[in-house]
Amino acid sequence: MSTSSDPFIRDCAAVREKSPLVHCITNYVAMGINANALLAVGASPLMSFCPEEMEEIVGIASALVVNIGCLDRHEIEGMKIAAATAHRLGKPWVLDPVGAGASRIRTQTSLDLIRDSHPSVIRGNASEIMCLAGEQITSRGVDTSVLSSDAVEAAKALAISSGAVVSMSGPVDYITDGTTVLTIANGHPLMSRITAMGCTASVITGAFIAAGEDTLTAARNAMALMGIAGERAAERASGTGSMEMHFIDELSTFEPSDYARSIRI
Repeated sequence: MSTSSDPFIRDCAAVREKSPLVHCITNYVAMGINANALLAVGASPLMSFCPEEMEEIVGIASALVVNIGCLDRHEIEGMKIAAATAHRLGKPWVLDPVGAGASRIRTQTSLDLIRDSHPSVIRGNASEIMCLAGEQITSRGVDTSVLSSDAVEAAKALAISSGAVVSMSGPVDYITDGTTVLTIANGHPLMSRITAMGCTASVITGAFIAAGEDTLTAARNAMALMGIAGERAAERASGTGSMEMHFIDELSTFEPSDYARSIRI
């Protein structure tokens, strides 16, 4: 295990050394890039939706990520069993409430999972976080209509009410436990034009909280890695197609000490 005093370097090394198995209940659009991103950072992906095997799968996983992007009744059943099992076994888990506020079923499913199974991290955009914090917000589905800087108080309130670390993405990412607020200002506008980048942030967060020593710090370091990889990939990309390719390349080849010097707080 790395003995570096830098928490970013330490957590990156921990993911590579422990290779946590991350069980992803994610949406169909995101599965490929999510799996490739986890492999690139040194973790192991596992994708399963079947309710009948949720308890067994969560039992062998290091962390669970629940992404509500493509909901149906069968999948909701599996999500609730998996989240309840993770909570019962003390496994860290991430909720990505994709599109919360866009429909009643999305919002209610997210609130049910938070109330009943207590996620370790809730990771979403500003509109999703504000909706779950109880504020009136008009959602645009997976896109946010609110700047992350305008939703910091909502993020803090949600963290306090849920007991979870809230990781809110935007031009500046805000990560809070309700008391401490950490910020990351890395990233590139091209990232918002690649489908499932937010979903990828959630699975990388899952890997980091499984391997790291502290949930708040690990969630912040996951977002720092996403942002810097996006910046470096954009320098080499000629468009959105090559952007995705270079992003995965960055995740698979980055040097933690080099990236640590690029973190903007």
